[in-house]
Order: sequence, then structure tokens, then C-alpha cells
Amino acid sequence: MAYLAGPGLTAQPVDGFTPEQRVFLGWSQAWCENARPEAERMKAVTNPHASNRYRVNGPLSNMPEFQRAFSCKADAPMVRQNVCRVW
Repeated sequence: MAYLAGPGLTAQPVDGFTPEQRVFLGWSQAWCENARPEAERMKAVTNPHASNRYRVNGPLSNMPEFQRAFSCKADAPMVRQNVCRVW
């Protein structure tokens, strides 16, 4: 969210996306991948890190900022009913 506080931020939509939406789109694109089920299973067994899908969907589905940016309804798939808060 530091990006949103930075200088020179235009509030105008770019390609139809608000600055807040572009932050989340950039986040998800950074982890974008196509993986076969066999590769996902191998990573689950050998890699201590979460799969890229969960690195995006997990945190974002817990963020009210994401819900507001995309005007998600309370029952949308990317809105958790039991939100996880650490801090």
C-alpha cells in the first residue's frame, strides 16, 4: 500500500483500472504461472513455500482493501467469511 502513498500518483483510471486495482493486479501478475497438477503436487511435497495461487488468493482474500478496490460483495469467492488478522 506504500505505492498508493507515493508521489505523483494519478487518481485517473488507466486502462479502466483505478490505482488501487492496479496495485492488486500487479501483485497477482508477479505470481502468475501455469502449472500442471503433477508439478503442483511435487512442489507441495518438496517446497516449503505456498504455491503461487495461494500466495495471491490467501492474503488478498483477507484484505478489506482488496474488497473495496473491486467492490466485492460479502459472498464473493475472494472475500473470506472468517477473516484472518495477524496484526
